[in-house]
Amino acid sequence: MRRRLINSTLAVVLVVIAVFGVSLVIVETRTIENSARESVESEAVRLVSIVDSRLLGGERVSTEVLRDQVGPGRYARIEMPGRQLIEVGKPPGGGVIESRETGERGETVTVQAPAAAVSEEIGRTLLIILAVALLAVVAAVLLAVRQAHRLTAPLTDLAETAERLGSGDPRPRHRRYGVPELDRVADVLDASADRIGRMLTAERRLAADASHQLRTPLTALSMRLEEISATDDPDTVKEEATIALGQVERLTDVVQRLLTNSRDPRTGSAVAFDLDEVVKQQIEEWRPAYRSAGRAIVCSGSKGLRAVGTPGAVAQVLATLIENSLMHGAGPVAIRTRVTGNQVVVEVTDAGPGVPPDLGARVFERTVSGRNSTGLGLAVARDLAEADGGRLELVQQHPPVFALFLSREAGQ
Repeated sequence: MRRRLINSTLAVVLVVIAVFGVSLVIVETRTIENSARESVESEAVRLVSIVDSRLLGGERVSTEVLRDQVGPGRYARIEMPGRQLIEVGKPPGGGVIESRETGERGETVTVQAPAAAVSEEIGRTLLIILAVALLAVVAAVLLAVRQAHRLTAPLTDLAETAERLGSGDPRPRHRRYGVPELDRVADVLDASADRIGRMLTAERRLAADASHQLRTPLTALSMRLEEISATDDPDTVKEEATIALGQVERLTDVVQRLLTNSRDPRTGSAVAFDLDEVVKQQIEEWRPAYRSAGRAIVCSGSKGLRAVGTPGAVAQVLATLIENSLMHGAGPVAIRTRVTGNQVVVEVTDAGPGVPPDLGARVFERTVSGRNSTGLGLAVARDLAEADGGRLELVQQHPPVFALFLSREAGQ
């Protein structure tokens, strides 16, 4: 493309030089020739006038008198009736420019100038025109190279940006080139890079959230299946299978919820539900794990509460808090439900060391953890709570008290 731009620019300049240069040469040549001819004619008229005036005054007309009146390099011949021929200068060889004038007393003055002088002046003019044309060509080449670089360098840069996007590097470059059309393409590529970056971030976040959030339901499900495989009592098998099926349904709900949040975190599916059922279900699921760890999980507080939210999401938030207490806490875990204003609050606490003072509310940030964990659980739990208009807070660091705030069902 660069070569095409240079060649096209150079071709345009050469055409312009050819058209205007030839016209200028023709005009200048005619101007020089006419000027030389007019000069010779003017000199002939002037000499005739001088000869006439001297003859009229009875003065002598001689070579010495007229020598100073003839220009250098020119030849003049004065012919007067009944008088001797007068010549001033040497007759030029080769081509000449001649002018002949006749005076009032019959005298004839002929002035000649060498045509070679006109040719030399035309040649000098042609050299000047050629030099100017050459300078114009050089300037055009330099300008074409600069313009080609100005246009091709941004295109090369934009191609590299597009290649980077295709290779999975979505970082925008924010480069502009001073050419509106190219800047528009750069704007579109930067916007595409931002969108691709957000999409990749959302995908990585979904993968991390899914791997973290599915771990707990799958662990609980595997424990139920182990209980089934270890017993021969049909009633126990039926009970454990029923619980396992419920866990599978909640697992499906967790997956659906994660997909929904990845598309639009603000999208919720809140309904009025029985909070006691969700709390009871979580206690039943986690009691075997706490029993194996030699710890207890208990529930207290107000009963018969109905909250507004997504039951599966609320169950997942409580599961995250209960699992954190199992992994990082100590002693019994207490789940307490209460009412404050138009909100229902579920508090989860244990007798462990709690949240380190340097973390505080930052414990809900992604990748922030005080116990060598992934730091995703509480962050995802807060997102799930906020999607349905609730919120998850750390109301006390030691002993740790996490509170889930949900809207209370109207009219309760």
